[in-house]
Amino acid sequence: MNINIYYGGRGIIDDPTLFVINKMQEILEELRVNVTRYNLYECKNTITTLPQTLKDADGVILATTVEWYGIGGYMQQFLDACWLFGDKEKIAGIYMCPVVMSTTYGEREAKLNLSTAWEILGGLPCSGMCGYIENTVMLEMNEQYIRIIEKKAENMYRSINQHIACFPASNQAVKQKIAVPKSTNLTPQETEQLSQYVSDDSYVQRQKQDIQELTSLFRDMLTEEEQDNEEEYLAVLRKAFRPKAGFGAEYAVGIGEKKKKLLISVNGARLECSYGVAEKPDVEMQLAKAAMEDIVNGRMTFQRAFMSGAMKAKGDFGILRMLDQLFVFEEQ
Repeated sequence: MNINIYYGGRGIIDDPTLFVINKMQEILEELRVNVTRYNLYECKNTITTLPQTLKDADGVILATTVEWYGIGGYMQQFLDACWLFGDKEKIAGIYMCPVVMSTTYGEREAKLNLSTAWEILGGLPCSGMCGYIENTVMLEMNEQYIRIIEKKAENMYRSINQHIACFPASNQAVKQKIAVPKSTNLTPQETEQLSQYVSDDSYVQRQKQDIQELTSLFRDMLTEEEQDNEEEYLAVLRKAFRPKAGFGAEYAVGIGEKKKKLLISVNGARLECSYGVAEKPDVEMQLAKAAMEDIVNGRMTFQRAFMSGAMKAKGDFGILRMLDQLFVFEEQ
């Protein structure tokens, strides 16, 4: 028989929980039980891998100390890891004995929390113990308290050895109906490997750096392709150009997030289009890329875009109105 003890306290000398689990371990070893202790405060960087240690366990003791409120962060992390990475089929056959000693108020609630959490995980509950211990010496010197601890250890051994059945709990029914975590379609072996990677800080940091580099790479590619494409719209403008004899003007069009403006220079039958920096255009315009797409696809005119507020402009508005005569786009 194998029993694991997971201690979620801070490991201070006068922690009453330490005395209790030491005594329980002593009794269990006398009964020829293989007992393995995991002090969570010593495993804080590898807590996510600890659910792997449940594979060979027939029973577990979840022990913690209420020093101000609740079961403590280390124990909560361990239970979270069991929920995320634990083998639920294996946990379903493991008995759990909760042990909570308190130096303040709240030991009963903490014990109930441990039992509830284990039942939601699908495990089997054993009768645990909790108590308010103001002074550890009082616990060590009281023969009746020691006898209670010994009886709890013996009862746990008996429950596991005889495979004592437990009534179904509503917590498990709730888990089956509404509290089932999202399926990751991973095998137990893949889940184990995932938990190892999660606990490896250097691996996690390396993955974050790789993601940042890829994000930067794709952002640069999008910038080059979409924002700084210096051929965009030039061909369609040349195709739609309808020259007006004796008319000349220069336009500067800012499109979306493009860094350079679209420069349009008209001089009679000659048209020059390029991207660059405008010096002294007759008209300056600014519009979103979507509005520009509507214009070149014939769904909107420059004048309509200006009147609707989709395009902002400054300069000679008579020259601005000529744009719709100079460029006639076919609706697509």
